[in-house]
Amino acid sequence: MNGAPVARRLTALSLAWLLGACASDPGISPQGDVMAKPVAFRWRPTSSFASLVTARSASVVEISTLRIGRDERAGVPELEFAPEIDFADRLAWPLPANARISHIRDLASGVILDREGVILTSAHVIANIDEAQVRLNDGRRFRARVIGSDRSTDVGLLQIEAIGLTPAVIGDSSRLVPGDWVAAIGAPFGFQGSVTAGVVSAVDRLIGGAGEIPFIQTDVAINPGSSGSPLFNSRGEVVAINSMIYSGSGGYMGLSFAVPINLAVQVAVQLRAHGQVRRAQVGAEFQEMTPALAQSFGLQEAIGALVVRVDKGGPAAQAGLIRGDVVTAFDTAQIPHFTDLLQLIAKGRPGSVVRVDVWRHAAKHTLLVTLAEPQTARIDASLALASDWGDGLGLSLGELTPAQHRQLGIDEGLMVRDATGLARSEGIRAGDLIVALNDAPLDRVADFRRSLSNTPPGRTIALLVLRDRRLAYVPIQLPPAPAKP
Repeated sequence: MNGAPVARRLTALSLAWLLGACASDPGISPQGDVMAKPVAFRWRPTSSFASLVTARSASVVEISTLRIGRDERAGVPELEFAPEIDFADRLAWPLPANARISHIRDLASGVILDREGVILTSAHVIANIDEAQVRLNDGRRFRARVIGSDRSTDVGLLQIEAIGLTPAVIGDSSRLVPGDWVAAIGAPFGFQGSVTAGVVSAVDRLIGGAGEIPFIQTDVAINPGSSGSPLFNSRGEVVAINSMIYSGSGGYMGLSFAVPINLAVQVAVQLRAHGQVRRAQVGAEFQEMTPALAQSFGLQEAIGALVVRVDKGGPAAQAGLIRGDVVTAFDTAQIPHFTDLLQLIAKGRPGSVVRVDVWRHAAKHTLLVTLAEPQTARIDASLALASDWGDGLGLSLGELTPAQHRQLGIDEGLMVRDATGLARSEGIRAGDLIVALNDAPLDRVADFRRSLSNTPPGRTIALLVLRDRRLAYVPIQLPPAPAKP
């Protein structure tokens, strides 16, 4: 990847567990003598953690898979509007027709859910495999069959026929907070039973290109071969399933991401019952509110979920939801963060009608939305540019042709030819599409120029930006009016 940071789904192994630390007593020498001056605290593992590792290792399994397929990506054309691959699964990329057919063997890991032989792992571990084998901690091996997988949450289930299994103790991932000790058990690079430990770095971490999973970010050392392995808390409870790493080399660089166990178990229940997940959708895309965005939309505080896309003919559009709305409540539940809304929608039952409260044009509105089954859509683009214009924010913009609108699957938008000054400072770059200014759609450069001219100096505006098939509002504060002489 030419040294660019790449998050790779961990394509081989299982995980491990060791936590802990306790301080040595100040004032006591290694020989037990009382010292005149206190010594610095030193962290060291305790025997209680060692016994915990011994007890929990029996619930961790190693998974070996065989995939008969193509193993090269040579010849894939570079797109001007290529999707982000920082957190992409390399196995999900299309391969050229002339790629060599081979047998791809991978190692991964999983965790035993119950005594009936159900194994929880990552969906990408068992995607398109031809064969799977599970090795228990005691050395026994079993052929496994796939019960089901859900790529949206990267959760998969296997089944083995075995007796004498030790199920894992499932914890509550909603109780995790940054700074909590966590650990993993697995087989990075094939070293079975390896134990790594660290802390929770962040919760509810959303990652572009990885769907809408509220990842738990940790600094636990995870390497290729650890996909699907369990993440334990200090009580030995499974609180997440390790899914991805962020790396510039393919190895651990201090950033690991895991699927919360609460979400994984919800998905596992549906996979076990139906072989697939029936989740609801409203036909809209959302993003987190920030103080700057709240100011631009007239909100007193940064709460709710900001609507960045409404699908034509979808449930949200039929209910009257529009881009630029802020969803503040869903089926009577308040929405402090937009991840709360995503989880509420996913838990909904397709066909049910829910009440949705939105903030629009400094007023509260109530809509009734009928939840529906999800439908997938793909946007591909390779664009040439039309005329351009400089706007004073550091944006050089070009208009799109009708054919380019069809390629992108959108009805409006201005291409960013160059970004400097304020725009570049806020992260906008060449190749982005500016779709709207606040809730006003943009199709012509004149529309953007007119909207800016009607905005008072010093005001914060929100530009809706499309990049790599994803939409997000970007707040930009306009320069203040020049002082009069």
